[in-house]
Amino acid sequence: MDQPTLRALLARRDLGLRLVSPDASLSDGALDRPLRWVHSSDLADPTPFLAEDLVLLTTGTQFDDPDAADTYVARLIDRGVLGLGFGTEVHRAGIPDELLAACTTRGMPLFEVPYRTPFIAVARAHSEAIAAQAYARRSWALDTQRALALAALRPHGLDATLAELGRRLGVWAGMFDAAGALLLSHPRESVDPVVLAELGDRVMEILARGLEAGQSLTIGDDTFMLFTIGRGGHLRGVIAIATDALDQEARSVVTSVIAMSGLALEQSEQLARSRRRLHTQLLESLLADDPTLTRRVIGGLPAAPVVVAVASDAPAGPIADWWERQRADHGTAFFLAESDEGVTVCVSATDDDLLDELATRFGIRLGVSEPEGYDAFSRAHAQALTALRQRSGTGAERYADTVGSSILSALATDEARLVAESRLAPLRAHDESGSAELEHSLRCWLRNDARAEPAALELGIHRHTLRARIAQAGTLLGIDLSSFPARAELWALLQTARD
Repeated sequence: MDQPTLRALLARRDLGLRLVSPDASLSDGALDRPLRWVHSSDLADPTPFLAEDLVLLTTGTQFDDPDAADTYVARLIDRGVLGLGFGTEVHRAGIPDELLAACTTRGMPLFEVPYRTPFIAVARAHSEAIAAQAYARRSWALDTQRALALAALRPHGLDATLAELGRRLGVWAGMFDAAGALLLSHPRESVDPVVLAELGDRVMEILARGLEAGQSLTIGDDTFMLFTIGRGGHLRGVIAIATDALDQEARSVVTSVIAMSGLALEQSEQLARSRRRLHTQLLESLLADDPTLTRRVIGGLPAAPVVVAVASDAPAGPIADWWERQRADHGTAFFLAESDEGVTVCVSATDDDLLDELATRFGIRLGVSEPEGYDAFSRAHAQALTALRQRSGTGAERYADTVGSSILSALATDEARLVAESRLAPLRAHDESGSAELEHSLRCWLRNDARAEPAALELGIHRHTLRARIAQAGTLLGIDLSSFPARAELWALLQTARD
């Protein structure tokens, strides 16, 4: 039931009200704005005692001065009065021409209240309309609550509940997960994908800031109200509704959906945690290069050959949710488990490109193995760990790229770097004193296959100067650089140590 308006009041036949303002003088919707109350006054300036969005009734005793009508109507409009009713045959026969002219000029709806209709009857009629509208909204809210409760009991209850909410409110409704991805939406495809993408980014900002209260935002021509699911530092998602306002009854319905969604997500999260604990045990079976137990427990595994990826300091829950969406949307099979090394993901080699998308989506570092069969799963897992240790920052580092660049990069552990920097310390201390650029000269000499002339030419110095620097460096390092093993060791030290 719509909110009471002046048009609805004028349509009451028992009141006998008659609109006298010309239709052309009224703005669009002038008679259809929500009407809060009906008040009566014959004061020359009643505005200090009026509220916005009401209709004023008067008998016109204040219009002895014909010039006062225009000022009177202007004050009413400035105060937000929606209409003026004139009681005829009380003090005047008919409506004063100057009042009709002022209302016509300023676009104020003016209507006649006949002598047989008391002002109190008009106010009572509007009061009854407000009460009927409030009762209708409460009945709507109760009926909607029942419908939502039944929807929650259906298969895929969360999806059904959100769809029912969208239908009852008559607007688009969507649910975003804790990673800012759109989980559910109804009606589907009713919001532009570009708007949805920006809405997802705004949701991520809200979740990152830990906000709990509902808020409104506008993207282009679309306005949304957002409500977070969860409490404190553990927000589980956001419900978005494509509207700019909700009345009290609609808010109570949305609050119920938020509560049901929070409970459903909590139960789902508990189930997911149990499943991940089970997968941790199954990972041990796969690391024994025997997938038999895992297949019996969880069914289908990704088709071999597979690649294994390992991520450290990564959010297992949101990553698992992301992979579930890939499974639902594209049929992508995966296996995910947590261990002391981090989060392990196993996918078919044909889905290898999704690992780059995963790393970008969550801003994490991934080590990725070469394709292997399940009988070599432990080797693939070891390759992923090796690639992970070689990577800094974020993104996916593949084992094939790691071993393809240099064996030294694969051996460059923190312990090896510490040894290399300790061995090169005398050389670097000498260079820091400003005596000579021995380390730079050594690197250039070794790059030129330990030949003095091309290295000296590249450095812009005489070959004898270079030979003197090589000899001085060998003395500082305590090694004989005339032998190949010594030069090979020096090259390994220079490659391993931090510049």
